[in-house]
Amino acid sequence: MSSFELRDLGEGRFALDGEVTFETAERILRASETPFGQYTRIEVDFGGVSRSDSAGLALLLEWITWANHTVREIRFTSTPERIIAIARTTEVDHLLKRGERWSGFIEAPEPVV
Repeated sequence: MSSFELRDLGEGRFALDGEVTFETAERILRASETPFGQYTRIEVDFGGVSRSDSAGLALLLEWITWANHTVREIRFTSTPERIIAIARTTEVDHLLKRGERWSGFIEAPEPVV
């Protein structure tokens, strides 16, 4: 069984690690319901995703639909290139920004080097 971890980093920020595939997408969606429901602005970092497929795109679109219907904002960072490529091929890449409802989404500070 494929594995994933959805980590709550606080203040509406989450990190998704592992696989975002047909085997995990529904479980990820269920795991996100309660923690996402606590925030009006959500950011999901996909930097720890090791594998993804078209179910990953379906998951993002489901989250965007949920955010729009519940008057929330959702933003994705480090989105896997495979998901972006599938979105472009199916001509839905423009929808990936539809969850960013309001301008001025709080950016994470740049690390000091």
